[in-house]
Amino acid sequence: GLTVNDGVVSGYVHNQVAPGLGKIGVLVALESTGDAVRLEELARQLAMHVAAAQPQFLDIASVDGEALAREREVLAEQARASGKPEEIVEKMVEGRLRKFYEEVVLSEQTYVIDGETKVSKVVEDAAKEIGAPVTLAGFVRYTLGEGIERREDDFADEVAKLAK
Repeated sequence: GLTVNDGVVSGYVHNQVAPGLGKIGVLVALESTGDAVRLEELARQLAMHVAAAQPQFLDIASVDGEALAREREVLAEQARASGKPEEIVEKMVEGRLRKFYEEVVLSEQTYVIDGETKVSKVVEDAAKEIGAPVTLAGFVRYTLGEGIERREDDFADEVAKLAK
């Protein structure tokens, strides 16, 4: 679950059709002893960011080892295809991995609200403003219909069964 000892868990609902009901729902947990009202506002803004940017991981340390290995392999193949020497290939892979992190890791993403600051820097700056350390403890993002399995029926088969 998404819990904090000290701090807030705040949310944002995108395309809201009724209170708390919309197409995308996000919860963000911030660990801090700072002012709860300011933390709540920061968490809500970060939740908006998560709704828009769709990060898959909280920080680089939480990137799934398999996903990272797959991405590294794909990037290495692409780099080798350019015909460059192996040491250059490795540098290319590292550079492209940074790009990968900027796309899928929340703390490395560019904050959508200002379009230029890294999310980790936004949290760091907020901590200075609030006067207490702020840690991004976690997030959850739900999309309407996600995880719902529908039974697939073949209409032609159904008609054939009824015809028998």
